[in-house]
Amino acid sequence: MQKIFSVLFYGDTSDPAAYNILWKIRLPRIALAALLGGALSLSGFLIQTFFRNPIAGPFVLGISSGAKLFLTVAAVFLYGAAGSLPPLFTVLVSLIGALLSILLVLGIGVRVKNMSALLVIGIMVSYICSALTDILIQFANDADIASLTHWSHGSFSAATFADVRFSAFIIFPALILTFLFSKPMGAYLYGEGYAHSLGVNVRAFRVLLVLLTGVLSSVVVAFAGPISFVGVAVPHISRRLLKTQKPIWMIPATFLCGALFCVLCDLFARTLFAPTELSISTVTSVLGAPIVIRLMALGRRKNEI
Repeated sequence: MQKIFSVLFYGDTSDPAAYNILWKIRLPRIALAALLGGALSLSGFLIQTFFRNPIAGPFVLGISSGAKLFLTVAAVFLYGAAGSLPPLFTVLVSLIGALLSILLVLGIGVRVKNMSALLVIGIMVSYICSALTDILIQFANDADIASLTHWSHGSFSAATFADVRFSAFIIFPALILTFLFSKPMGAYLYGEGYAHSLGVNVRAFRVLLVLLTGVLSSVVVAFAGPISFVGVAVPHISRRLLKTQKPIWMIPATFLCGALFCVLCDLFARTLFAPTELSISTVTSVLGAPIVIRLMALGRRKNEI
């Protein structure tokens, strides 16, 4: 513990191995997990606000899977190697995939008025994108198949401070912009008619919600792969802790809870079966899936009442 303190706060390089492990592996990984966990949770809150449904989320609606599919296409056919994609290009390709996926779900959902059916459509889109991704990975170079497969299940293991800086450059402006729109968001939660009566341009506001959700989700997929259930579970946990749905409180709380949740999940993924490391989605699924089941059970009970 004393050695960690010395390396962390005084830059002690007497033990190069300890210095490199802490500054080049552990700290970038923790920082990236916190940033991306907050971004993914916030994107979940935004898409839940868009649909006014607590079960909606980037992973459930196929947004993350669409981003994963487009990134796999770019890695396999355009660059030919998983690790050679420039960060900006990676995020842009991921964003295109995320936005096209949500537009596909919304386009199909125009004919579906039942929210449960819309969620099922999103899940099916997610499965289709994941299946296509698994097929495309088989066309990758033998050296890249293992890394692509590992990435496609979610991981913070390749984190660097360069990734942290680039992610922060996108995530923090999106977080600030989301917070600035907390008042229209609160009005929108009461219905489009109520929001319109308060002067909110509902159509433009819905476009903004989709764009912010796509940006936040695409950054996560670009640097850590698709991570399941965080976007659904963490906003629900935040609501239970705060006992409110007001966006002005929910936005920072959801981001902070998501950061802590993903850091803890990554710790479990690394240590539960060490030296074998679990994918981050495995841990988040184990913790997040029961919350989704509970939400669906509560929703059905309310409908029956």
